[in-house]
Amino acid sequence: MNAPRPASEPAAIAARDLSVGYGGVPLVPGIDLVVPARSSLALVGTNGSGKSTLLRTLVGLLPFVAGSLVVLGARPGGAPRHLAYLAQFHASGFVLPLRAIEVVRMARYPERGLLGRLRGEDHDLVGWAMETMGVADLAGSPLRSLSGGQQQRVYLAQALARRADLIVLDEPTAGLDAGGRERYLEAFAGELARGAAIVTATHDIGEAAEYDQVLLLARRVVALGPGAEVLTADRLLETFGILVRDPHEEHRGRFVVAERAHGAPQVVDVGP
Repeated sequence: MNAPRPASEPAAIAARDLSVGYGGVPLVPGIDLVVPARSSLALVGTNGSGKSTLLRTLVGLLPFVAGSLVVLGARPGGAPRHLAYLAQFHASGFVLPLRAIEVVRMARYPERGLLGRLRGEDHDLVGWAMETMGVADLAGSPLRSLSGGQQQRVYLAQALARRADLIVLDEPTAGLDAGGRERYLEAFAGELARGAAIVTATHDIGEAAEYDQVLLLARRVVALGPGAEVLTADRLLETFGILVRDPHEEHRGRFVVAERAHGAPQVVDVGP
């Protein structure tokens, strides 16, 4: 996910000696991080490594423990109209009898207000986002009647419809089939080209390698930098705890990340 960006644009995220955690207790200390506008960052690590905690801190749902953090030129959560956040778990669709299109329309509420009337451009964005994620034909369906993969597509459409300057995604490909994953990658590459900055927590190292920066987490910062420099055998071993050389002759020089929360271990090209 790469797009050209003017050097003069302010950073979407700037953190200095940042510690994130709960109840004043740091889970991940000492984060120094700059995410320029129009750029992408992938967070990679095991469950419990601090990925979701950092994301929740970036969007203002958790106070940071120490250090400094500026997001879109303001305190975290201080620019809600310009930020889209897709959490890993979604409770609202199972509490309220919402249709798919109503979930996507929620993306426009920060722009118009909860009681504000949506305009033609809002409806156009909602329709475009649902079409982009392949759920336009499910617009009138109750969210709870959809499969997990269909629900995830609806929530991704909601993130698209926000047209945000910063998009924060926690495990966005969870539950997606191959077609849904392809749509997701194309859609959010388009958002990056439009000018948005994107931060994604992912277990997919192949996807992470396509981002401008990769942050490896293991309740501490293991490494931060371009994927080619960060996604090495030694650093993946340090991050995931176990790394196995692929035994197949045709995959010589590749490794298997054996700790994996979603699905089977994955084969990763990280050199000999």
